Amino acid sequence: MTGDKFQNLMDIMHRLRNECSWDKEQTHDSIKAATLEEAYEVVEAIDEKNYAELKDELGDLLLHIVFHSVIGEESSNFTIDDVIDSIIEKLIRRHPHVFGNVKVNNNDDITRNWETIKLSEKGRQSVLEGIPKRLPELHKAFRLQEKASKVGFDWEKKEEVWVKVEEEIKEMKEAEEMNDREKLEEEMGDLFFSLVNYSRFIGVNPANALRKTNEKFVKRFQFIEQELKKKNRKIYDATLAEMDEFWEESKNKV
Repeated sequence: MTGDKFQNLMDIMHRLRNECSWDKEQTHDSIKAATLEEAYEVVEAIDEKNYAELKDELGDLLLHIVFHSVIGEESSNFTIDDVIDSIIEKLIRRHPHVFGNVKVNNNDDITRNWETIKLSEKGRQSVLEGIPKRLPELHKAFRLQEKASKVGFDWEKKEEVWVKVEEEIKEMKEAEEMNDREKLEEEMGDLFFSLVNYSRFIGVNPANALRKTNEKFVKRFQFIEQELKKKNRKIYDATLAEMDEFWEESKNKV
């Protein structure tokens, strides 16, 4: 049974905290980077549609949830039961159309209700609160715009957003021509923000899009390195023309 297996995992974690010197030494702070890394590895397995790997990575992420919970229990801050109770209560509270009598017409109504309920929690004063400070900036820009749009602060048409993108490109070029580094940085930020906004309007998550482009770049660049290696050449000695030739070839192979 699932409950028995989960209890077995908890028992193993308690034993490790008692009998393994490394596990004993760990704190929330010492494992937080690894927790984040495990979350990214889950995303990577999803991107690659590698479901055997996804199973393993979800297990690793679950381990970190259990690890943090046991540490919390030892310091009398919270237990795994508190963690589970908290998410159960939150899910019920934020889905009044399922667990209550609230009527909704579409998914927009559901997300609007979700944000309204979140605003009433924890004494929040702004609809923009609740976004983690350490969230990667590209993802943060997307979430800020998404939250603002839920209360009607948004463009009406994607064409209007694209006009804004072109306007920001123009202002960025003007700042560059003026050799104003501070202004250039500001305008570059405005341009990125506008592009994120446009991506939202066309239904593309910018963080996912950029991650896939990064991965594609790595594969194609490494193809160049591999092809040069076959010719006993180092990439440091290759000309741009040679690298461009292999780059074009890589488009059909990786």
